[in-house]
Amino acid sequence: MTVDVSGVVRPRGSGWLVCLLLTTFVIGTDDFVIAGLLPEIAGDVKVSEAAAGQLVTVFSVTYAIAAPILAVATARLPRKALVVGGLTVFAMANVATALASGYGLLMAMRVLTALVAASITPAVFALAGRLSAPERIGRSIGTVAAGLTVSLFVGVPAGTLVGDAFGWRATFVAVAVFSVLVAAAAAYFLPHLTGAPEVSVTQKLRILNRPPILMCVAGTVLGAGSGLMTYTYIAPVTENLTGQAGAVLALFIGVVGVAGAIGTFAGGRLTDRWGADKTLLATFTGLVAATAALALIGATADRQAPVWLVALALALWGFTAWGFNPPMNTRALHLAQDAGTEAVALNTSGLYIGIAIAGAAGGAALSSHHGTGVSVTATALGLAALLLMITSVHRHPTTTPTPDTTPQTSNAV
Repeated sequence: MTVDVSGVVRPRGSGWLVCLLLTTFVIGTDDFVIAGLLPEIAGDVKVSEAAAGQLVTVFSVTYAIAAPILAVATARLPRKALVVGGLTVFAMANVATALASGYGLLMAMRVLTALVAASITPAVFALAGRLSAPERIGRSIGTVAAGLTVSLFVGVPAGTLVGDAFGWRATFVAVAVFSVLVAAAAAYFLPHLTGAPEVSVTQKLRILNRPPILMCVAGTVLGAGSGLMTYTYIAPVTENLTGQAGAVLALFIGVVGVAGAIGTFAGGRLTDRWGADKTLLATFTGLVAATAALALIGATADRQAPVWLVALALALWGFTAWGFNPPMNTRALHLAQDAGTEAVALNTSGLYIGIAIAGAAGGAALSSHHGTGVSVTATALGLAALLLMITSVHRHPTTTPTPDTTPQTSNAV
């Protein structure tokens, strides 16, 4: 452990940061892996695939509602105990999911896992800011955010392969085992840190009600709605552009995955170099440009667009759609100060609301105007997010590029 001039205790090495990344990775995998297991789950518990898909919906809705509430409720708990204990409960809930005999019990377990995820995910983002040196806060938050990104393109396919080979229940057993391993690593690498300082619930709610915080959350809702819309409907969007599917679709998904992972890390590094505000505006500008390019290609190419051109637009989209997460959370942490964890929780709730909007609005656009309609709708949402954040940054700028938003004291053993 080292203590800097501000009195903040910081662990040596990077083991603690890897633990935080793996925490978001296992949570992201657990959330989204059901998408690859729908037919097997539906057949086993004797419900339709549409009903099985609601297991994803209930997770997202539960998380969105519970995250801010649980952040306030658990604010005084020691951070290490919260993460290690939460991962342990998360593992047990996944074992129970694997043993569930019917749809009702399966749904109940998804609610429980969402509640656990909602309690620890904001905490690990805030820990990344709290344990990092001031000049590395952005890249540390970017590293933690990369866990969610990588889960989409590594964890979910791996979980789907396990399910195909051994049955869907084996996937959740694997998630449980991995959760235990991450909990054990966190118990070893994470320092003992106190919870939040003495700030009343009323004071925290007053902080969270401030316009700059609410504008961050609204920006996340709109940005996630724009970015995740393209991901959700990537198959019909790209088929509408190129007239091809199958191996070409796999190529596009791979391009998005690599670009998204790079974008998440780069978003953190750029936050440290440029500051959260400038990086946020740059990523939202790129997001609008990418979705507008997809819309323009769709309007002019008539299913004859070159694969390389679509891949280029998707690479820019993937980079920026995931790249805005680190600067947005860094900005929220800075603006909220002592209510930083709660602000991140509210922001992650906005992410899940954005995912829901992406599914609903994108589905309506697809039904009426095919894949190009999805790109046009995503562009409109992205433009709204950009304009909102331009206004927010102008009215409520962060004061320094890499602020230390952490409490000034902590305990370590």
